[in-house]
Amino acid sequence: MARRKSKAKQEEEFVNGVMVLSLFGSLALTYTLTKSIQVSIIVCILVVAVVIAALISRKLKHEERLKKSGIAEIDKMEGVQFEQYLGHLFRSQGYKAEVTQATGDYGADLVLSKDGKRIVVQAKRYSKNVGLKAVQEVRGAVSHYGASAAWVVTNRDYTEQAYKLANSNNVRLIGREELIEMLLQMREKMTAAKRASNAKTSA
Repeated sequence: MARRKSKAKQEEEFVNGVMVLSLFGSLALTYTLTKSIQVSIIVCILVVAVVIAALISRKLKHEERLKKSGIAEIDKMEGVQFEQYLGHLFRSQGYKAEVTQATGDYGADLVLSKDGKRIVVQAKRYSKNVGLKAVQEVRGAVSHYGASAAWVVTNRDYTEQAYKLANSNNVRLIGREELIEMLLQMREKMTAAKRASNAKTSA
């Protein structure tokens, strides 16, 4: 059974592919035009240098994005802290969020309400990919809480088995990249609200 490649692995393969294409593409094109191997090598070196500079810039922007999102702090949280933080995150999106009791939660760490719909959420602050158990648990919580949807949220990613089970049981999986995007949106809203408040105060 083929395993789902992680985003980091996909990016690594993409970078390697770009480097190889740049190297051979520039070499072949320049040699075709100039018929000079020396000129071709020089152009090839310049093209690779430009590609490397672009990749470094991209990496720095990605690292700045991660820092701005606060995902590093989340990676250090305890499970209960993560659940409470998610409650704050979903409230910023207009949900009414209730964090369930730490023990005997019947498979849901949070219950979200919005527009008359209830969503049960299983929160997993892990150091590795989340397996299918989380999907089973949150799916089992749907009837108990009278929910219409089930989500799992993690600071990592999911195993292939978890993706398959979630797909067949209509469970939404929110992984690291989507969580980072949600965190950035929340921080942008907070910054905009603060600016509006400061402008109102100074007016």
